[in-house]
Amino acid sequence: MKLKCREANHICDKAQYKEANLWEKIVLNIHLIYCRACRKYSSKNGKLTKLMKNPKVETMEASAKEQLNAAFQKELANHK
Repeated sequence: MKLKCREANHICDKAQYKEANLWEKIVLNIHLIYCRACRKYSSKNGKLTKLMKNPKVETMEASAKEQLNAAFQKELANHK
């Protein structure tokens, strides 16, 4: 029942996508009790999943991007 960290990370990834079975989840949770590094990995994995499911990203409009690029090119030309 002892689990190596590499295997724990693999199960953590599977659990993230709902592909881990019950036994794998149980073994992973036991491993996470005593392995600080894997707890950290699991936590970061969970945060990444949450961010990817609900991204709060606002993008610039195309016209604003073009204006910014034109201003950048003008400044770049001034410094050559």
